[in-house]
Amino acid sequence: MINKHYVDSIWLWTLAIQLVLCGRGVYTANVTKNCKLFSKSDSELKVLNRLESLANKNFTAEVKNGDDSYTYTFQLCGDAGGVPGAGVIQVNNKGKETKPKVIGMYNSTQAIGGSDWIMLIYRNGDTYDGHCSKEKRKAIIMISCNRDIDVGSLEVVLEDREREQDCFYLFELDCSGVCPVIQSQLSTGSIILIIGFSLLILYLIGGFLYQRFVVGAKGMEQFPNYAFWVEVGNLSADGCDFVCRSRNREGAPEYRGVVTEPLEEEQDERDDHLLPM
Repeated sequence: MINKHYVDSIWLWTLAIQLVLCGRGVYTANVTKNCKLFSKSDSELKVLNRLESLANKNFTAEVKNGDDSYTYTFQLCGDAGGVPGAGVIQVNNKGKETKPKVIGMYNSTQAIGGSDWIMLIYRNGDTYDGHCSKEKRKAIIMISCNRDIDVGSLEVVLEDREREQDCFYLFELDCSGVCPVIQSQLSTGSIILIIGFSLLILYLIGGFLYQRFVVGAKGMEQFPNYAFWVEVGNLSADGCDFVCRSRNREGAPEYRGVVTEPLEEEQDERDDHLLPM
């Protein structure tokens, strides 16, 4: 009989795990809702939901350009580096200015997605000092599918500021969460056959081990339910013979010719009284 205390412990652990998972799902969903879309769209909301695995994480990348060194920090729909409202920030590691520059704000978000990629855009960052007509900075994070890793490291591709307008910072990040779901190529019949074959193998192996080591059977008797399967085989053979064979088992009586000799003897006996005495 199963211990009631053991059953209660399993039930409590299961309930606790479910509560943790549910709470994590709700919390993650709320994080993605912190992003304010530049133009509201149901399709962009669905794209943001695909990025839930990136929530509550800071991704950093360091870039060296000559004597200059910069650190970039990105967070999905959260305060990057603790800067309120900033989705991407830039910190000058060797300059006198310690205040981070905001590259993009997550309250001005645009999300564009394909089958195995998502392009996340943060707008309304700090203005340029002397480039790009002093417009506001913009960050583009290209998130690509990579099934080999959960979440990769952030990489800075380029800062395109040699133009009059529409300048941007381009980042790359690999993530398995944006990969499309692999559809099974097996049909329902194939899956049923695989399951049936697996159960058959398990039955044979388990029955063999039981007959050999528990029952102590030898030879063909080690085969599980050997007597039953022998009887089934004999019955099947008899049924096949009965259905498929056209020969009559009782056998028809053979044809016999008319016997003439007794008739001749009888005819001779009838003519005896005609002979003269």
